Amino acid sequence: MRPYFFFSYARRDHEAGGAFVDQFFSDLRDELARIEPAAGPGELAYRDTERLRVGDDWEQQLSRMVAVSRTMVALYSPAYFASPYCGKEWTAFHGRMRRHQKLTGEAVPALIPVLWEPPPGDLPAEVLRIQYVQHDLGAPYATGGLRDLLRADPHGPDYRRVVRAIAERVREAAVQPVAELAQLDLGRVEGCFPVPATVPPPGRSGMVRIFVAAGHTPARRPAAAPAPARHQQQHQHQGQDGHRDQDRYRGGWYGDRPWDWAPYHPPRLPSLVVQAQQAITRAGHSTTLDEVGPGLAASLDRAREDNEVSVLLVDPWAAGAEPYRQALHEFDDQNHPVTAVLVPVGTDDPPSGPAHSRLWGGVRDVFPRNWLHRSGPEPLFRVRVSRERFERELLRTVSVAQNKLLDEAEEDDPLSVRAAFGLGGPGTAPALPGLTIPAWPPAAPPGPPPPPAPGEPREGDTER
Repeated sequence: MRPYFFFSYARRDHEAGGAFVDQFFSDLRDELARIEPAAGPGELAYRDTERLRVGDDWEQQLSRMVAVSRTMVALYSPAYFASPYCGKEWTAFHGRMRRHQKLTGEAVPALIPVLWEPPPGDLPAEVLRIQYVQHDLGAPYATGGLRDLLRADPHGPDYRRVVRAIAERVREAAVQPVAELAQLDLGRVEGCFPVPATVPPPGRSGMVRIFVAAGHTPARRPAAAPAPARHQQQHQHQGQDGHRDQDRYRGGWYGDRPWDWAPYHPPRLPSLVVQAQQAITRAGHSTTLDEVGPGLAASLDRAREDNEVSVLLVDPWAAGAEPYRQALHEFDDQNHPVTAVLVPVGTDDPPSGPAHSRLWGGVRDVFPRNWLHRSGPEPLFRVRVSRERFERELLRTVSVAQNKLLDEAEEDDPLSVRAAFGLGGPGTAPALPGLTIPAWPPAAPPGPPPPPAPGEPREGDTER
């Protein structure tokens, strides 16, 4: 059996949004069956969760399928490029393609990337040689990825267009299949990722949940903010009295969804949310993304119970209007000690004067309690965050929140908390400096580890 495609994905992406991953796999397989009716059901796709049975040698079966599948569909995301085993699958299949080209002179584009979430910025050179963004699939896919399309409309035209395009690419590559490998042992493959710089410093790994409150489509734009524009050239508008109103400013570049928001001018893509995800991933953590809504407090409480910290990214122009004002004001009334709030100042926001006072006075009205503590010794509430300070302030607040989480959680269940944060067993004292941001890049280890004995799995091989 030579499946039309091998489905390569990160287990953490499935844990964070399994229904979306499952839907895309099923929809892609169904679309491929529609355009390639001659293929039998067993030929269409291979995915470990569907084919592995009790008692199977999972690594042997995965090795065999990577060696014979006609194409590989790889779900690109921060979690994918942080997974050693995904790196093995990607590297092994890419090696098959290069071997085929060397033997036959044919370059078959059989490794088909799917942008699940925006990947980290420091991808390996081998990965960057393969185009992974197809702009004719639409700006929402190119900037936010397929997971965002599923969240917005799981059966919408934008999502279906991507599924059809990927299915067509699979079929085109499958008709000229890459030569099989007679033998492949993924356990012995040295994957080209994870990127060394993304290895988390000791005691700093974990999930960071990002919640966004920002202006977006005109239909849901906060009334207090002027209509967003794709490219800002001026911030002067003709008033009703015929004079140009110089006190009205826009909050940056807006798109169809709140996570398209880019407050720094000129509009900087990827968006602020993508920049935050990339910075957090480079620091060794994983992320999830949601919009601020009525269930915000419950979501933050669940994250805290699961030993996870959270970050709110708040557009100051949108904070004082629905659908965000009530949820943010309730957040301010409650105690969320492991949640950070960052309120960026747009490059073209008013630096002073009446417009400046109205804008930040509105933020103060939404967050009166946190506003009073914005200058404390370990502040988790950061306002007027500039472009130059954004990543540093973000990582600082994540570090502070994790320290607070560890301090309070270890009192209740020290062993499970230490395990969740990779701090080792009993007797290992964690280093928890209150405001220390891990040095970047991390220091090199004192020397290379010894190579594994034949047949011995490498460290991390069991983690997809």
